[in-house]
Amino acid sequence: MEEAKKNGLRLYKSAALVAAILASNITQAEMFNTGKVLATGGVSMIDGAGGGGITPWATITGYATRDGINGNLHYTYAPLANYTLHSVGAAVGFWDRFELSYTKSSLTTGSTFDTVGLIADTAGGPSGQLAGTPINTGIEPFNTTIDMDIVGAKVRVFGEAIYDSDNLIPQIAIGGFYKKNENEDLLKTLKAAKAKDWEAYISATKIFFPINTLINITARYTAANQTGLVGFGGPGGDDKEIRPEISLAYLLRKDTVIGIEWAKHGDNLEGESVEIGGLNLTELQPTLDSLGMSNLSGTLTQHESDWFDAFIAYFPNKNLSMTFAYAMLGDITITPDQHGFYLSLQASF
Repeated sequence: MEEAKKNGLRLYKSAALVAAILASNITQAEMFNTGKVLATGGVSMIDGAGGGGITPWATITGYATRDGINGNLHYTYAPLANYTLHSVGAAVGFWDRFELSYTKSSLTTGSTFDTVGLIADTAGGPSGQLAGTPINTGIEPFNTTIDMDIVGAKVRVFGEAIYDSDNLIPQIAIGGFYKKNENEDLLKTLKAAKAKDWEAYISATKIFFPINTLINITARYTAANQTGLVGFGGPGGDDKEIRPEISLAYLLRKDTVIGIEWAKHGDNLEGESVEIGGLNLTELQPTLDSLGMSNLSGTLTQHESDWFDAFIAYFPNKNLSMTFAYAMLGDITITPDQHGFYLSLQASF
């Protein structure tokens, strides 16, 4: 019995030694894998997931094959007519199967809401109140900022978009985001129902290498206003709906991709006036008339448009990508014609 225990102990020590030796031989190169074809890892969308610029794809971010992991740091800068979006984050793809991401988005609104703040200050008087109600619009004197934290996850369910080009079955992935908006007072002024919420989506991606073309279709289940930057839901509630998104991309050469995208948006705040001190701006019409601001009541009505973009992405190597795009975002809250260029940088490791 004692001899058996000794043999068992020797076997245990030997196994531990072998495991330690094997672990010491696992190099960084073996763990951090970059075996995929250049450009097939996609870029980082504004919510942080791997895909296009405004919509997630079924591909897992990075260049890792099923034998390793790969991740990235990403930054997007989008100066529009009345807003500027900064988005920075990180994402990791595990064994070409699972993806995790985190992104911090900041939307500076410039002077967009200054008129609303002026009305609130004027109507509230020296006490800063309207009809005895404290006014907290969430609007700063200059450059009101909307910050949003986004945590994302994605899992590839089946299919192979890259290596089964002759197979018509696309790669399918399901994923989701949890988004938390930090400027709750402004969202109340804009009449959004919630400042934080979750989204779910399913994506189908197919790469046709003979014609150098990628097609992606995503269905997103969400109640977001402007991707959540203006909160979720509206006066009618926060019920989610399915919104389609489409990406088309063409490989000009092995390191350059061009494409277009479209993302359906909602109408939770469509036609809604901003709200000050619990009152719609239209209900303040007598006050506005007395202050000589009678022309403002119709100019602070909110609208939301679908998003479009046309992009070119350049991949000098597997460690870096640069995406240049022209974004056509239409109406955002009380400002129309929000179009402009954006730049997105991604460093992979």
